Amino acid sequence: MKSKIWVYLLLIWIPFSCQKAEKKYVHVEGKDIYSPEDELLHLKGVNLGHWLLPEGYMFKLRNTNSPRKIDQAIRELIGNSATTAFWDAFLENYITEEDIKWLSEAGANIIRLPFDYRLLTNDDFLGRDMHGFKYIDRAVAWCEKYNIYVLLDMHGAPGGQTGDNIDNSDGYPWLMVDEGMKQKVTAIWQEIAERYADNTTIIGYNLLNEPIPHYFEADSLKHNLEPLYKRITKAIREVDQNHIVFLGGAVWETDFSVFSEPFDDKLAYTFHKYWMPPEQKEIQEYVDFREKYNVPLLMGESGENDDGWVRDFRELLDKNGIHWTFWPYKKMDNTRGPMNFDKPEGYDAFVQYAEGDRSTFGKIRDLKDSIGVTDPKQIVDVLNHYVENSRFENCYPNKGYCEALVFTGY
Repeated sequence: MKSKIWVYLLLIWIPFSCQKAEKKYVHVEGKDIYSPEDELLHLKGVNLGHWLLPEGYMFKLRNTNSPRKIDQAIRELIGNSATTAFWDAFLENYITEEDIKWLSEAGANIIRLPFDYRLLTNDDFLGRDMHGFKYIDRAVAWCEKYNIYVLLDMHGAPGGQTGDNIDNSDGYPWLMVDEGMKQKVTAIWQEIAERYADNTTIIGYNLLNEPIPHYFEADSLKHNLEPLYKRITKAIREVDQNHIVFLGGAVWETDFSVFSEPFDDKLAYTFHKYWMPPEQKEIQEYVDFREKYNVPLLMGESGENDDGWVRDFRELLDKNGIHWTFWPYKKMDNTRGPMNFDKPEGYDAFVQYAEGDRSTFGKIRDLKDSIGVTDPKQIVDVLNHYVENSRFENCYPNKGYCEALVFTGY
């Protein structure tokens, strides 16, 4: 009797084990990227910028430009609990399932998902800690439903990879020289890879966004970049042997001189290009790199330009068989992206305060008085309207920009 039970259990287990063994992922074959069904892919999509790492310019701010500076300004105006409530509402509403559905119907087949590492740790970020996987998991599930791949992009890394507002750092790319931060970023990426090792909607891991800008004597730091990439990739491969690792060049992700020959058989390389002539000479070095090492290329960020420029650059990328994700998907009161939403009434008062001189507590009090924002409810209402306006149902496509990307459904 016992032997019959074991045979029965074995017959049940075999199909499940075979299914697991046969599970396929997006994969690299030379210069090309293929779907799990072995179909040749041309990846085209957008970045969900601002959502999991808010940026000042998306709030119409210039000097108050990193998440921690934005957060501080809001806390001074409305207090801690109301600020946390605002960030909760922002994270819940800025990107929803309807955004992903629209992108899929428009023709996107990939999103690059920027995030601040603090979302995944005990570091306080946007009023809470350890709450990032909730939003990443949700986005990945939506993308699975609507047949869009997800590229996870660590936009803000421990210690900072850029030393500027875009990584929410302390003013220097400490990650490049701080051993403790290198250990931390490696451990976080291994945790991410272990969590998503079996997920076939995830296309891969963009290890660092725009590392080592030009104004930090980049030549003295660049030699640290590829060894760090190797270290992180080794840790990822201990738990995930399938997903593609995406490596970005130095100096705002433009400089490929930091790379030697590929050190893993599932690598892709990414570059960013803004505000240059959309001509072959501007991308030729990356095409040459691809030809030399037989690896895929992704243009991870571009845009922030007029419709004609975006069209010309997108056509150039397509002509060269380069995958692309333009930046960003959605912005307030701005046509330089696929999706737009209106600025709330009274919003300029918030901008005036956040950009004002708040260097002392006395100046904070005086500034509130001078611009008439002494009632916290006034700013709470403005920020609530910002969140409400950003919801998909209150957004509207920028027709010319969508046409430039050959997105449909507007």
